[in-house]
Amino acid sequence: MTEDPSRGLPGDAPSTWLVRFLAAAFVSLGFLFILAPRAGAALFGLPAPEGAGFGYLPAIGLRDLAFGFHLLILSFTATRRVLGLIFAATVIIPIGDVIIVGMERGFDAVLNLLLHGASATVMAGASLWLLAQASHDNTGGSS
Repeated sequence: MTEDPSRGLPGDAPSTWLVRFLAAAFVSLGFLFILAPRAGAALFGLPAPEGAGFGYLPAIGLRDLAFGFHLLILSFTATRRVLGLIFAATVIIPIGDVIIVGMERGFDAVLNLLLHGASATVMAGASLWLLAQASHDNTGGSS
């Protein structure tokens, strides 16, 4: 049985490992918010809410967990162009996080702001890298 070269990222490409590393990072964040919600909130840069609002933290974890698994699955089934476009769309999340943390805590949360800013930079860079690679191979098309 031969592999379809138009599906999935090449296993030996550095961009493939970047996508899979980011998938693992999101899965890890998901587990953090599910298993240690207060630690997840602290890493995000906002205090954990009390009462019924606390339930939002595991919900955030489930979404991060699912996104990580989406990326992992797509790394085996999608093209570079598809993943590049997904990362481009996903940049809105860390940009929104910077705005939210900045509005709530200002520069008191400089490390959290830098973390979200770095996340946005990595997402944008991954998007540009994958899209540039897609334009140089025959797997960037309409598969």
